[in-house]
Amino acid sequence: QFVESGGGLVEPGGSLRLSCAARGLSFSTHTMYWYRQAPGKGREWVATITSPSHSTSYADSVKGRFTISRDDGKMMVWLDMTNLKPDDTARYYCTEETYWGQGTQVTVSS
Repeated sequence: QFVESGGGLVEPGGSLRLSCAARGLSFSTHTMYWYRQAPGKGREWVATITSPSHSTSYADSVKGRFTISRDDGKMMVWLDMTNLKPDDTARYYCTEETYWGQGTQVTVSS
């Protein structure tokens, strides 16, 4: 249902753009989320973008650094991440909270 991409290794202070391609659902009717899971930790909510208003909300840990966006025509969701910190290291997932993709790994390290 969801295919995430765009992860990688980045130095602290760097930026990445994660992409999520959706297929097989009425994408424009679903609120979409990004979650992340660091090694040895539980899954953590990162950001939400609603439908149809595209209102956004963020976890305090990423507020002001991450931006979630979507294009309903392209069935895509993005997570723009700036000023990345080592604590942002995790596998990132997009979801509508029923179906989950395989995620994309983000590693922040010097």
